Formats: sequence, structure tokens, C-alpha cells
Amino acid sequence: MTLNPDPSRTEAADTPDEALRRTLGVGRRRFLSTCTAVAAGAVAAPVFGAAPALAHGRDRDHGHGHGQVLVPAHKRGIILYTVRDATGRDPLASDLPSGFREVFKQLSRHGYRQVEFAGYNQHANAPGGASLESVKGARLLRGWLDDYGLRAQGNHGFIPSSWPLTTADKDTFKKHLEIANILGMDHMGTGGDPTGSSYRADWDVAADKWNALGAIAHREGIKLYTHNHDGAYGFLLDGGPLDDQGRPTRSSGIRKLEYFLKVTDPRVVWLEMDIFWAHVAQYKFQTYTAHDGSTRKNVFDPARLVVRNNRRYPLFHAKDGVVSTTNGMGYDMVPFGTGVIDYTTFFSRVGERNYHNPMVEDDNSPSATDPAQSLREAKISYDNMAALRKRRH
Repeated sequence: MTLNPDPSRTEAADTPDEALRRTLGVGRRRFLSTCTAVAAGAVAAPVFGAAPALAHGRDRDHGHGHGQVLVPAHKRGIILYTVRDATGRDPLASDLPSGFREVFKQLSRHGYRQVEFAGYNQHANAPGGASLESVKGARLLRGWLDDYGLRAQGNHGFIPSSWPLTTADKDTFKKHLEIANILGMDHMGTGGDPTGSSYRADWDVAADKWNALGAIAHREGIKLYTHNHDGAYGFLLDGGPLDDQGRPTRSSGIRKLEYFLKVTDPRVVWLEMDIFWAHVAQYKFQTYTAHDGSTRKNVFDPARLVVRNNRRYPLFHAKDGVVSTTNGMGYDMVPFGTGVIDYTTFFSRVGERNYHNPMVEDDNSPSATDPAQSLREAKISYDNMAALRKRRH
């Protein structure tokens, strides 16, 4: 999304909808059409510029007159949480792709070359059985990935809850590192934040834990990463008057994950930016109470943070959203390329296109009434990612 110089500034006569439009930096005509689509339960066309034409065929990386491709074919991935209904489907009760093997086959047909796991469970009737969270299961998965030209590039899996680590948790963590190596992953991580706290002391503890876990992973040749939701880019409470429990109540203006980047070892701790939730944070967390009690403004710029820490962000979650005036987040999630988040600008700004690994994600793709929806929308998302080109100046 292209930021306004001061996207939260509104005139006194603004309606609530107009104020939200200004905050999101969306033109009035586009905003109104998007809100109409949301109200109707429809998927809106991209707000920023023309909607990308769906790619015909798999890659089209060298199409004439299209400009430089922003996400190379070998970097286009998807987190399997997006199609979790398909991996969990009973193959004996449906003709649709079911279980890991058939889903890999379909994703490969769509054009994907990378997958990120969200655990290793599938339907019990699928080849390999319900759980493939073992050395034997990992070997099966690796064979299927190889068969369909896919590479595993991460997992939202086991991060020990204990600290200091219990022996059992450390052993389980090492088992997951072994699985990751069998699958050929460079990265292993989690779908949660390092801590849900707003206090610096708790982030210091989280940093100690992640530095220790990251060192273990590093010795096994794996980069350990944490994933963000919007709250992790809220403001850290690190000063000012203390509350009745002795905790700080005000902020220096640094965001929680920015602080985490400062106090973790860049050689062993990595991050995966969920770009959707980072934009939700941009909408939600624009002002803070400084140590002196004044209210100060600081609008989050996700791409700028990545640029300042580019090698710390090897993975992205690429999920899109349309404007929402009702859910408190600013956006409703939709398939990639059908929303208003300006991915052309984001990927152009962060660069390093042969380093970053964008994983398509849409939490809402599985449908209780349309069992084919998630894999169909995975194809739409792939085509829209493949169509992204750097704008010519």
C-alpha cells in the first residue's frame, strides 16, 4: 500500500467512512466501490492501478512489454493452511484432491514451486495416514514434493512453550529440525508471535529464548523464524509512570517486533512478515503516549521496515484484503491480487526478489458449502502473483 504523508489526518466534516478512506490512503471512488463489494459479499478488484490480467500458462516471466517480473517463478509459494480443507479431506468420500499427495499434484499444476507447511496432519484415509510428523512421514512427503517439482520452504510447527527448555521440549524441537532437513527446508518457524505481551521485559525474555532456539536450529543448518500478527507491530510499553504492578505505561515509540529485531541475534533468528497483518497494524497503531505523556504519531510502513532489515525477512505471507469499515482492522481478507494492498509497490520497494519467499495465504479460502473453493482460489492467487510486474517509470 502506498502511504499518504499523513494518512490519519481528516477534516472536521469527515464522515467515519471518509476518515477511514483517508487513513487507508484509498481514492474516494475506489473506496466506495470496494465498500459496496464488501457489503454485497463480493470480492473487489484491486484498488491500486489496473487489475492484473491473469497469466495464461504457468510463468510468463519473459512476456514482451510486461516489465520485470516481481516474484520469479521458483519463488512463488503457498502455505498449506490456505488449502487445509483439501489436505484434510477424505479421499474415499470425494473425487476432489485429498491429502498431501493429491494437493501437491494440484498445486504443481497451478504453477506453484514452493509450499510452507502448517503442520503435518491430513485425513487418515490419505496415503501415509493421519500424521506424517515423523522421520518416516517426512520421507514420504519429500518423495511427493520431488515428484511434483515442489520445494518445502518452512513450517508453522513446534516451538517449545517451556523456558528454560525442558528436556522433552528440546527433544521434540530437535525432532522437528530433523524433519525439516529431510524435507529440504532452509527455514522452520511458527505461526505465532514471540510473546503476546506489550512490555519490554517480556520481549527481553522472548529474545533470550529465541536466541537459544535459533542457535540450536543454526547448528542443524536451519533458519528459525517467527511470524507476525497485527499486535506484534503495536507499540512497546517501555517507560513512563508505572502501574500498580510495577509495569511501564508509556512508549518510546518503538514497535514490539522492531525491538525484537534489535535484541535478537541476526545470525540465528529470522522473521516472516505477514504483509496483511502488517497493514492491519498500519491502520490500528498510528499514535502512542510518549514517556512525557504527550500523544505522538507514527504511521507504520511495512516495506520500509523490511528494507532496513532485508536479510532478516526471508519469507512473507502474501495475503490480500479489501477495505472494511466495520471489523476494526481496516481490511477483510480476500484471495491474493483481488484486494487493495499494493503488492506491486511493496515488492518493488523491498527488492531482493531472488532472496524473499512469498507464500500465498488466505485464511478464508476453505468453504463449508463449496469444497472446491480453496484450490480454485489458490489458482487465482497464483496467477495474480505471476502477473505482478515492476512499473515502468
